[in-house]
Amino acid sequence: MTHRFPLRVYYEDTDLAGIVYYANYLKFIERARTEWVRAKGVDQVKLKAEAGIVFAVRHLEADYLHPAHFDDELTVETRVEAMTGARLTLRQEVLRGGERLFSALVTLVALNETGHPARLPAIIRHSLH
Repeated sequence: MTHRFPLRVYYEDTDLAGIVYYANYLKFIERARTEWVRAKGVDQVKLKAEAGIVFAVRHLEADYLHPAHFDDELTVETRVEAMTGARLTLRQEVLRGGERLFSALVTLVALNETGHPARLPAIIRHSLH
């Protein structure tokens, strides 16, 4: 199932030409992932406090296809591509209307309190799938 997160491009997101600065796409997709996890019923603060588990980006492939501009209304779409016991791969795309502007394949891992890989609790794997 695809999660959709709407956002607007603010002046602070752009460069002198009024085009979204490339690194801000990573912020956009991070916000969308946070809202996706929340919408799935996963409380990341509680997950860290009770299980000592946090998510971290392990790998990211990004394609910048078309520029977004100041005041554009965008949508970030997030969907699961693959999941294992400790790894989650997501496809995230930034769209303006029906036009795909940015596409990323993001691999997340679960880490324990010492920063080592950890298995996701079964209830979390079930919630996110």
